[in-house]
Amino acid sequence: MPEISELFREFIALWVVIDPIGTLPVFIAVTAGLAASERKRVARKAVLVATAVLLAFILVGQFVLEGLGIALPSFQLAGGMVLFLFALTMIFGDGKPASELHDDGAQGAVFPLAIPSIASPGAMLAAVVLTDNNRFSVAEQAVTAGLVVVVALATWGILLAANPILRVIGRGGAAVVSRVMGMILAAVAVDACLGALVTIGVVPAF
Repeated sequence: MPEISELFREFIALWVVIDPIGTLPVFIAVTAGLAASERKRVARKAVLVATAVLLAFILVGQFVLEGLGIALPSFQLAGGMVLFLFALTMIFGDGKPASELHDDGAQGAVFPLAIPSIASPGAMLAAVVLTDNNRFSVAEQAVTAGLVVVVALATWGILLAANPILRVIGRGGAAVVSRVMGMILAAVAVDACLGALVTIGVVPAF
């Protein structure tokens, strides 16, 4: 079983790439004008779909890579660079892309809420990297899957409380939180790149 510090690190990484706070403005925009019961249904469907996608990546993501002949360090390095670029958009951009802020009603539960807002490309990558079959046992991968479910449940709770939260922190507060998460994600991305370079022997372990 992973140590507490490792569990906490994985939880933070998953929290940052899923970014529940950053999803709030998307949820508000998608569900504008809906009744409270309909907003709850949209939140539930979005979280269920996103969780299913991330768990699928945990189960078969690495097998797909191996079937294509792509080494995990290569994917980890490429993914780290992509994560870093994504982190820069969180830090210097407007949070979640404006292109996500369209669609209507329950149709928005899958797009843009479930994908790419909750189950973002970064989250899919993290699901694969954190469950590397060559480094983690089945039990450890099951723990990571459990962490994905925990973050998904937290996301669901935050979406259900979207209106009260935004009234307290405002859209400016949500933007600040998203930028702080972007800084954390940038550090996680750099660490992923360094880890891949260490694995292939380009740089010494540190």
